[in-house]
Amino acid sequence: MDSIDLLLTLASGVAWTIVYIEAIRIGFVQRTYAIPVAALMLNVAWEWLYTIVDLSGTGGVQAYVNLVWACADLAILFTFFRFGFAEFSDRVGRGTFAVGAVGLLAVSAVVQLLFLGEFGERQGAAYSAFLQNLLMSGLFIAMFYARRGPRGQSLTIGIAKWFGTLAPTIQFGLLSNWAFVSGIGLLCSVLDLTYIGLLFRARGLRALPQAASASLAPHDRPSRARTVPERHNRPA
Repeated sequence: MDSIDLLLTLASGVAWTIVYIEAIRIGFVQRTYAIPVAALMLNVAWEWLYTIVDLSGTGGVQAYVNLVWACADLAILFTFFRFGFAEFSDRVGRGTFAVGAVGLLAVSAVVQLLFLGEFGERQGAAYSAFLQNLLMSGLFIAMFYARRGPRGQSLTIGIAKWFGTLAPTIQFGLLSNWAFVSGIGLLCSVLDLTYIGLLFRARGLRALPQAASASLAPHDRPSRARTVPERHNRPA
């Protein structure tokens, strides 16, 4: 059982690390942020809190996985503060944007501390992680519709997030008979697969005009065939 736990922990760690690396890449390339802001702030608070808690206690593999995620979060947070104002500039000023973002991060930290204080380290971490994961799944779908397409998003993020959530759902939910984790984890899978389907559909719709243009291009090009002048018969 220990080897299965380790395998699932590493699988989740690798999958979520891929999510974060891809989010950082997209953030800088497309000059936007790739993780919905409410979920991002909760993630930052959760990962730094439990990195500190785990490393000050028994440690273990998950503590170092959390540390990797926490460091990646800082880069994603930078893309939000650097490029995120463009997404809100028609509604708020730059000062309001900055104050609101810092306030949301502070609220997220308080929420995580309340979960830890109320439920303890193991249950508090699981309850808050799976609930904010479900929130993230829903917000990805909302982001897709708010941005009217896959701008600032990618299939890599969608698929890796699904696997990154499925692994601990199996580990802590199905294998440990933890009904709450199993239920929330399966709901995450439903929303994640819906989001992946939206991204696949958007990719297909984007490919159709390109394919149509490619098929019409040869007919639209001017003919370069040389016209052969008509020969007239010489008089005998």
